[in-house]
Amino acid sequence: MSLSEQDIQQAVDDLHTAQDFWRWAASRFAAHDLFYGHGTINAWDEAGALVMQSLDLPHEYIREIASCRLTRSERELIANRAAERINSRRPLPYITGKAYFCGLEFIVDESVLIPRSPIAELIQNRFQPWLGEREPARILDLCCGSACIAIACAHAFPEALIDASDISAEALDVAEENVAAYQLEEQVQLVQSDGLTELMDEQYDLIVCNPPYVDAEDFASVPPEYRHEPALALAAGEDGLDFVRQLLADAAKCLTPGGLLICEVGNSMRHVMAQYPNVPFTWLEFEHSDDGVFLISREELRQFFPS
Repeated sequence: MSLSEQDIQQAVDDLHTAQDFWRWAASRFAAHDLFYGHGTINAWDEAGALVMQSLDLPHEYIREIASCRLTRSERELIANRAAERINSRRPLPYITGKAYFCGLEFIVDESVLIPRSPIAELIQNRFQPWLGEREPARILDLCCGSACIAIACAHAFPEALIDASDISAEALDVAEENVAAYQLEEQVQLVQSDGLTELMDEQYDLIVCNPPYVDAEDFASVPPEYRHEPALALAAGEDGLDFVRQLLADAAKCLTPGGLLICEVGNSMRHVMAQYPNVPFTWLEFEHSDDGVFLISREELRQFFPS
C-alpha cells in the first residue's frame, strides 16, 4: 500500500499548520509499518523530524511553531517527502539530505551511512576515562563515510590533527562537503585508503573506526530502509569480521606508544568474542546506546596480533 497523489493533494488542501502535518505524517507512517533507526525510533518522532527539517528549523522549536500556518509550497514539500518516505522506504536523512551526530548537522546521501554510532557518546565525553591525562595530537577516523566522527573529534579536540579515511571516492566527496561546511580544512585531512593500506607510515594516538561489520545472516534480513545504504559500508562477510580481522592485524603499526584503537562491531560482537577468546578487549558501555564497541591498546595489539 502506498500514498497516492490524491492523498498528497488532500493533505495539501486540508491541512494548514505545522502541527497538522506532524500529526498527519505520523498517522501515515504508523499505518504503513515503516522501520525506524536512522535518527528516530517511532512514527511520531520521525514525523516531527520531517516537518522541522523541511522547514529548516531546529527540532527543539517544534512546540513553539506547532500552531504556525504553512505556505502552500511548504505544505507540498512536507507532503511529498512523507509520500517518498512511505513509497520508497528511503530513510528520512536521505530524503532531506540532513543527519545529526554529536549535536552537529551533516550532509548525507546514499554514498555514506547515516550517522548513528554510539561512538558519539565517547566523543562527547572526550574518550574519558580511557585517554586519562593524554591529549591526542593525531586522530584517525577510519571508514569515515560522511566524516561525522572526524568532525565531531575536531570539535572535541581543537588542537588535534585528524585524518578521515575511506575506500569510497563518493563517500569522500560527501566528507569533503562536510569538512568545508565546518571550515575544518586545516585540521581534517581526507585520505582514500582500503583500510590502513595507504596509512601505514602514519602514527596516531587514537584510531576510531566504524567499519562494515554486518554478518551474512543479518545482512540478508535487514529492513528495506537499510538497503538504501551502501552495502560496502555494511556487509563484511559470513561472520561480519572481514574488515576487522585485517584491522586488528595492522593497527599496532599505526599507533603511537600507549595509543588506542576503538572499533564498533555491533551485533558481530559475538563473533569477535568467539574468534578471539583470549584477547583482552575492553567492551565499552553506553548510557544511551547498545554495546558492541571495543577498545584495545597498541601494546595489547602487539602482544596478541604480532606482525
